[in-house]
Parts: sequence; structure tokens; C-alpha cells
Amino acid sequence: MKKDGLLYRVFDLYYDGFRHMTLGRTLWAIILIKLFIIFAILKVFFFPDFLKQQAGKGQEAEYVAGELINRSE
Repeated sequence: MKKDGLLYRVFDLYYDGFRHMTLGRTLWAIILIKLFIIFAILKVFFFPDFLKQQAGKGQEAEYVAGELINRSE
């Protein structure tokens, strides 16, 4: 890879920045833990699969179409 190329300079900027981080590592760890909690834990417990409960297997498209038509009237 060329050392004077734009792609190399961008990569080097981020690589050097993450390598010398001290407080940033802790902040990134907190961010990743929060994202895991939001997407894994909260989704499982607080956001059930509503479409799976209301429509039969293979009938999801018809259920959504019917709901869109009913709500538009």
C-alpha cells in the first residue's frame, strides 16, 4: 500500500488514534455494553414478535395488507 495514499493516511489516523487511547477505551466499552443491553436484552423481554402472534405462519403479508387497508379507512 502506498504510504502517501489517502486510504493509507485515513487508516493510519484511526489506527494511531485508537492505539493511544486511554479514557476512550473505557468509553467505547460502556457504549458497546449499552448497545448490547438495548438490542439483546430489551428486545427479548419488552418487544415481542407481534406479527408472529397475530398472523399465522405464511400469512404475514395478508395480515399486514389487511391492517393497512383497515387503518386507512
